Amino acid sequence: MSSVSVVIPCYKYGHFLADCVSSVLDEQDGLDVRVLIIDDASPDDSAEAAHKLAASDPRIEVRVHERNKGHIATYNEGLLEWADGDYVVLLSADDRLVPGALVRAAALLDAHPEVGFCYGRPLRFRHGGPLPPARTKTTGSAVYPGRWWLERRFREGTGCITSPEVVVRTALQREVGGYDPALPHAGDIEMWMRLAAHADVGYVRGADQAYYRVHGANMSTVDFGGQLDDLRQRRAAFEAVLAKCAGQLPDAERLSGMVHTKLARAALRRACRAYDRGRTDVVPVEELVEFARDCLPGFEGLPEYRGLRLRRRIGAKAMPALQPLVLSAVAERGREWLWWQSWKRRGL
Repeated sequence: MSSVSVVIPCYKYGHFLADCVSSVLDEQDGLDVRVLIIDDASPDDSAEAAHKLAASDPRIEVRVHERNKGHIATYNEGLLEWADGDYVVLLSADDRLVPGALVRAAALLDAHPEVGFCYGRPLRFRHGGPLPPARTKTTGSAVYPGRWWLERRFREGTGCITSPEVVVRTALQREVGGYDPALPHAGDIEMWMRLAAHADVGYVRGADQAYYRVHGANMSTVDFGGQLDDLRQRRAAFEAVLAKCAGQLPDAERLSGMVHTKLARAALRRACRAYDRGRTDVVPVEELVEFARDCLPGFEGLPEYRGLRLRRRIGAKAMPALQPLVLSAVAERGREWLWWQSWKRRGL
């Protein structure tokens, strides 16, 4: 029987704990599962809620910090110091698993020792609303070569994982180390890429694997809202992978050029959208341009920069009205529509 260590960091999320822990211990039949709740010095009754759960089930352990250490240190404490199962999961206290998610993931990892971690489709739901129906039967699995999966991330310049749907081989987690304190808001994507540089990647097909709860206090909502901050954090994550995994990436220079071009284009597109929507007064257009310049020498040759120059000539006031007549603006609206449709198909 495979064993899974589930680390649940908690800061002021005590009211979510019972639902989160129940999804781990009551809905994953056939596995040896243990849970560690780490309360990071919450100022409310979260620690009390955690101890109450532990008193009712010997599979639950609780650690309570006397002072707040921050989410990265809390993650690493559980992943690197405590976890001793075959596989390890980092699950935020405000999220939950889909029934059988760990069983499906463990089966994939058991069958493919070359796979370092696996994930599946997450479902988002609004706090206070009903859980969306989840698919619990797989249609198989996929195993992607780690280098191929990693290159896809560099080619797209972004991640494809929410977080609670991931199950990692514990031995590999220890080999590559923990989350990077220098990446407080992009540590997840950097971690998945670092793992993929060392092992293959598995994907659970057909079934949903986790629920991501959307509410006003999500870390992504509170700390990660700025357009420019988003790009800076992503760039830092990709550059960290290139530095840490240089020995596993013989084509690092090509990957670097690929992602820096992608991020420069993304910054310029955001600047263009500010003109299209009449929001140049609130979007840091000049800083976005400087970011593109810093990412990519010769960025002036990009089509997005030519589109931005045209918008500047038209002017911020006139551009929203003339948007249908500007080819690049029409194309950008089409890209946004395709992006939205792809996320809707994923259930987000």
